[in-house]
Amino acid sequence: MREVDSRRRLRDRVAMITSMHALIYSDDVDATRTFLRDVVGFPFVHDSGTSDGSATGWLIFGTGPSELGVHPTRSEWDGQVYESTRHVEISFMCDDVVATRAELEAKGANFDGDIVDQGYGLVTSMQVPGADAISLYEPRHTVAYPLDRS
Repeated sequence: MREVDSRRRLRDRVAMITSMHALIYSDDVDATRTFLRDVVGFPFVHDSGTSDGSATGWLIFGTGPSELGVHPTRSEWDGQVYESTRHVEISFMCDDVVATRAELEAKGANFDGDIVDQGYGLVTSMQVPGADAISLYEPRHTVAYPLDRS
């Protein structure tokens, strides 16, 4: 009985956090925004209440479903040690990285290197004008974004 009551309470509660907002800090905001709008194809809203002096204006992009993972800065797996500095990273996920990369390249996107199997997924690195590269990957892990938060 306790488990049923617990699930009912979770289902009936209102989510405190409704979404995630990620930021890209760019040396050329017009180029970055144009790339995300015209090449990547993200839908956007134009926030006319603010102005940053750019030609494209303050665009806020809808990126679709999201998920958040937390990785250790040091781990050992299969006899190998992995270490990283503490940082935050953005990756774009897709269902078919080969097809998605080809479509993005046809629209003018540039990529660093080949598509590599990293175990958790097939990964490539996409250059973003005015900003740092963003990983594009086809996950091989269980994804969390379809989870119902209600």
